[in-house]
Amino acid sequence: MLTARGRPEDILNGFESGADDYLPKPFNLDILVARVGGLLRRKNWMQSAPETAPPADEFSFAGKAVDFQKLQLHNHGQMFQLTVMETELLRYLIRNTGRPIARKEILEKVWDLKEDTDTRAIDNFIVRLRRYIEKDPTKPKHLLTVRGLGISLWLSQSSKNKNPLYPRKMRSKCAA
Repeated sequence: MLTARGRPEDILNGFESGADDYLPKPFNLDILVARVGGLLRRKNWMQSAPETAPPADEFSFAGKAVDFQKLQLHNHGQMFQLTVMETELLRYLIRNTGRPIARKEILEKVWDLKEDTDTRAIDNFIVRLRRYIEKDPTKPKHLLTVRGLGISLWLSQSSKNKNPLYPRKMRSKCAA
């Protein structure tokens, strides 16, 4: 955003309105060129990043199927209607299969919320998704909490003790 308004509240309003950058007048042309160059680098980096995303409309794993357009999850003949936030969380977990996702990352990258939002609200979404996905939500095999790191979606039908997120020494303890 290039504007004559340079007060802090104007700058904050600009960013809250969706601006990627804010430059008040008068400005130095070299600074403008450098900022535009930075935006273009980020755009090119985002476009060249490898995409491991599932197909845009549907994704299946271990007898379950997610329809992202209809906001539905089918699990062995049962259909669960998902909320938009549940759907977006599940889509992000699928795109990052096997990698623990921190609460802060979920807030910022999935729901576009500020970091200072109550992160325990995410737990409610995870509990609901476990009810939909897991055979026994109290002993999850797909939607795992990795202590100190975050939530991870594991698509294999095998049990936790074969999950590479758990060190070998812990596998026997996790399986018990």
